[in-house]
Amino acid sequence: MFIQTESTPNPATLKFLPGQTVLEEGTADFPTADDANISPLAQRLFSVTGVTGVFLGRDFVTVTKEDDVEWDHAKPALLGAIMEHFQSGQKAISGEATPDHSTEVSEEDAPIVGQIKELLDSRVRPAVAQDGGDITFYGFDRGVVYLQMKGACAGCPSSTMTLKMGIENLLRHYIPEVTEVRPVDL
Repeated sequence: MFIQTESTPNPATLKFLPGQTVLEEGTADFPTADDANISPLAQRLFSVTGVTGVFLGRDFVTVTKEDDVEWDHAKPALLGAIMEHFQSGQKAISGEATPDHSTEVSEEDAPIVGQIKELLDSRVRPAVAQDGGDITFYGFDRGVVYLQMKGACAGCPSSTMTLKMGIENLLRHYIPEVTEVRPVDL
């Protein structure tokens, strides 16, 4: 098994590409080791010294580390943990995964919210996934769109710029009712 790694805009986060499906659908965010009880893969990664967050995507895993831990020291152990997990045949998530805050358009959503979610799914999420993260829609109120950055994008030095200059400008261009984008920190 060959696992590729990619840097992300967040220097504390590295993206691992195992060359196979990690999650069949959606994403899973584990901001702490205590949150990883439903994921054998995340538990293995948290066992590596200095790991502070794990994010699982369709075909990638991003790992966030403490600032005082060097990638040169952590990366071999992380590669080993990922390889061990996939060789074990276990799924990344065991049992029933709790659904994440959805960006799917439901019938009761207002037309503006539907447009926002469609733009996020078609234009924003693929770009954010390339950087090892994801974005979740949390609401729209009086012109303000509330979004949460996850994975490599959470805590990234450029995430504010991404939200304000990238996503906000895109949404305002296509949807005049949008006046601002604000981050949601949970």
